[in-house]
Amino acid sequence: MKRSNRGFTLFELLSVMTILGILIAIAVPSYQRSQIKAREAALAENLYQMRRSIDGYYADNARYPDSLQDLVERKYLRDIPLDPFTRSDDSWICIPPEPTLEGQMAEGECFDVRSGSDLIGLNDIPYTEW
Repeated sequence: MKRSNRGFTLFELLSVMTILGILIAIAVPSYQRSQIKAREAALAENLYQMRRSIDGYYADNARYPDSLQDLVERKYLRDIPLDPFTRSDDSWICIPPEPTLEGQMAEGECFDVRSGSDLIGLNDIPYTEW
């Protein structure tokens, strides 16, 4: 009887598994970094659009909105976007206007908007300061 040697040896299997492990160890950090970069790009775009809407609201009404929901109600935004890091639309932080040099305070409560995330970006700046 002739016996057929089909299959792989233990050494061949271990070699392939080692190479796959090395490739995965290289790929995973790169993939995670690209996910963070994508979220940062989404955050920057969301902040830009909301700040642009706040400026448009101020130009039309001579006052800042009292909340981000005012922007939605007055059709400056379709909806409040999700913060890509907190994955919530109610974690945004509205910054009130500061008094002018004459001591006058602009009307409204939402002069600027920031992320509510406590994480730090790839550029070493916390998302709350973007």
